[in-house]
Amino acid sequence: MLSKTLKKFGYPKTLVKEYKNWLILCRGGQITLGCLILICKDQTNAFSKISSKSFKELEKIIQETELKLKNLFAYDKINYLMFMMHDPEVHFHIIPRYASNKKFAGEIFKDIGWPKTPDWPKANDIKKETFEKLIKKLKSEFKK
Repeated sequence: MLSKTLKKFGYPKTLVKEYKNWLILCRGGQITLGCLILICKDQTNAFSKISSKSFKELEKIIQETELKLKNLFAYDKINYLMFMMHDPEVHFHIIPRYASNKKFAGEIFKDIGWPKTPDWPKANDIKKETFEKLIKKLKSEFKK
């Protein structure tokens, strides 16, 4: 059975890569180009209660994610945000940050909050086709 959090973030359509203990999804609201959701498969609502296997795997995932996003979009900084208020399962919002606008699939992506915190409610308004191309591009990069 799918969790509410997975459903909210469009799983399985938005799946970029599945790990043993985690899933990476392309975030529907692209606050900046390449925003992802990293969600733990463990059945817990507390970060301190995820399995030691999940904690160990997290190191590899973070290293891989930063490398892949840097290769794809040349971000300037990266933010990891864990709120878990409305979506209680353990998950992070991974938000690449950019000092200047980025172009992907003919659309301009802004980082409205740069250089401060991301402007959460102001996600980039992109076409459905652009979002689908972004998922495909991310999946391809994460397969390498």
